[in-house]
Amino acid sequence: MDERNHTGRDTIRETADAKMVNEAFQELLDSYLASPHRKKIDIITKAFNFARQAHKGVRRLSGEPYIMHPLAVALIASREMGLGSTSICSALLHDVVEDTDYTVEDIETIFGAKIAQIVDGLTKISGGIFGDKASAQAENFKKLLLTMSDDIRVILIKICDRLHNMRTLSSQPANKQYKIAGETLYIYAPLANRLGLNKIKNELEDLSFRYEHPEAYESIKTKLATTEQSRNTLFKEFTTPIIEALDRLGLKYEIKARVKAPFSIWTKMQNKHLTFEEIFDILAVRIIFTPQRKEDEIDDCFKIYVAINKLYRSHPERMRDWVNHPKANGYQALHVTLMSKQGQWIEVQIRSDRMNEIAEQGFAAHWKYKEGGIAVEEESELNDWLRTIKEILDDPQPDAMDFLDTIKLNLFASEIFVFTPKGEIMTMPAGCTALDFAFQIHTFIGSHCIGAKVNHKLVPLSHKLQSGDQVEVLTSKTQHVDASWINFATTAKAKAKIQAILRRDVREVQKTGETILKEFLEKNGLELTTSHLDRLCEFHDISKPEKFFLALGNKTIILSDKDIDELLEKKKSSSSKWRKFVPFLSSEKKKDKATPSQIDDDSVELITVGKDFNRKKPFYVNEDLIRRLIFPSCCHPIPGDDSLGYIDNRNHIEIHQRQCAVANKLKSSFGNRIIDVKWDMHRLVLFDATIHITGVDRIGLLNEVTSVISGQLNVNMKKLVVSCDDGIFDCSIELKVHDRNDVQVIIDSLKKISGLEEIRQIQ
Repeated sequence: MDERNHTGRDTIRETADAKMVNEAFQELLDSYLASPHRKKIDIITKAFNFARQAHKGVRRLSGEPYIMHPLAVALIASREMGLGSTSICSALLHDVVEDTDYTVEDIETIFGAKIAQIVDGLTKISGGIFGDKASAQAENFKKLLLTMSDDIRVILIKICDRLHNMRTLSSQPANKQYKIAGETLYIYAPLANRLGLNKIKNELEDLSFRYEHPEAYESIKTKLATTEQSRNTLFKEFTTPIIEALDRLGLKYEIKARVKAPFSIWTKMQNKHLTFEEIFDILAVRIIFTPQRKEDEIDDCFKIYVAINKLYRSHPERMRDWVNHPKANGYQALHVTLMSKQGQWIEVQIRSDRMNEIAEQGFAAHWKYKEGGIAVEEESELNDWLRTIKEILDDPQPDAMDFLDTIKLNLFASEIFVFTPKGEIMTMPAGCTALDFAFQIHTFIGSHCIGAKVNHKLVPLSHKLQSGDQVEVLTSKTQHVDASWINFATTAKAKAKIQAILRRDVREVQKTGETILKEFLEKNGLELTTSHLDRLCEFHDISKPEKFFLALGNKTIILSDKDIDELLEKKKSSSSKWRKFVPFLSSEKKKDKATPSQIDDDSVELITVGKDFNRKKPFYVNEDLIRRLIFPSCCHPIPGDDSLGYIDNRNHIEIHQRQCAVANKLKSSFGNRIIDVKWDMHRLVLFDATIHITGVDRIGLLNEVTSVISGQLNVNMKKLVVSCDDGIFDCSIELKVHDRNDVQVIIDSLKKISGLEEIRQIQ
């Protein structure tokens, strides 16, 4: 009886699964049929049936059949990116080679060389993004870029894959959520932005934000919901006269409200130290029109601009002409900021329907796919970007994280337009220097650059360029790349070229150092062995042999008899040297509260993670464990902060804030070592926190500040630094607090003091 019931339940589940899968496939076909692409239904159906059979019996962590994931990725590629049958088939098949016994050759035999090439590219870059077999995520990113230069559809489908994984991230344990969300913010969101996929970029950022900072996310979502009615009223009052003006122009158009995304709001709150209520650009207005003739598109943009400028006063410094000078990702629009009758600045974005499609779908909106290849309209900017990446990849590979950082410089950059002496226009990242410009022209010019003339005035290499500058590079054959250049080079290309040249120089010095060591050891009857080299590195407190050779070559280390004594010594002291990782914590309990004191090096043994440690479960930090953990100096998390743990190379646990820059790199490169951290503190330990205050100076202001902190709140101040210049009050206060809530109470109390303009915690 039980067996029959079990079989019956299985049959019901299989029927429900089949219905769900068939409905999802029909939704994909409907999306594809509604697109302007040639209708290749047969090959899409063939790919679906093949993938369904290949993944038969496999389920995702959420419990649904695995085929639902490739179907969802294919739907995103079709509906949200506007891609065609080749991409849809590749999306349906993207996990087949990695997860089943089928090979790339099988895919090529059944579906042709182009689909097989894309699936192969996706297989190369996807290995281990959710598993333990990955090396650093940065290494996968290199593979991604190498593959993408063969066919850009590889990266587009990878972004679709990541978007669906983010949408279904709730089924993953917390440590995996932080890893995947961190990778998404660090790599995929800026990559989507660089490819013009604005809508997808916003969703990736918001989903990452939702899992990394759930309380902050929910708080902003709630506040957006409660202020929706007032925004709707403002939108209606602001756009009513605009609608009348546009109707008089006789244009076909639509006006939409654009609400700032939660992640963008939170980022602005963090960067500008504002509350939600202090952010005034949550609402923007988007005008999307259809030009009567294609050649009138730009003229119509400016007709609308003139019409609305007659209604409202515009902000003179916030007009952006992306129509005549498109962004490097293809984005075109005219942005103007107008003062509403309610006394609030509102940004208006003016776009044609073509420009809007590009803003939503990026370069994919331009593309037409042909048999046996890809033909792309208007892809010169993208090709320039890919060419830069290829040049970086052509050099000997730097450290994986350095590589990621270098590429990201260009992913995030806004653009400026500068001119050569002959009047040719060049697109450069905002904030770039004369040195960046020199390397952009040619590596030889950059490496021999001694200065530049900007608008006919002599400037140093570090001079930052502005949009509209005319730049002439000055070179000398005797000039050579200097290590200091890396400090003011800002573009990926310049940094990569400088580092490559410096690495070549370093290798020469290292060879000299290695020769010095060999000769020294031979002179004393010893050979250059790995054990001797490791012993000398440890003796001189140097982490890597390469650094030791470099120090020898540069003469910063001179070998002596002490080195020989060290090598010949039979027994080596094994005393452990534990650094003061937690200098801002107390280590003793007096009565019921701990007080600050120096940690005795020999009294604390760091926690070591063993093989049985469950990385999927939260790790609770309490008073007994806290001194056995590592708190690096990058972010100083305190109880109440959204935090995570990182298991380092020695299996010790580091604690970081989740938005810490170092933690972002760790999530992107060593995601399998990330653990979920929860605070289980009971207000027994005091932590250091620094609050920075600025405001308009007046008599008695400092007294009010200290009265609030010490008198009203009874908080101990450890250090206070005050300056008053030109009527501006500037004050930094080091405090002793129990947790994040203490800091917020202090900040909220100080905000009530008249004259204080900005109050923020320094990390």
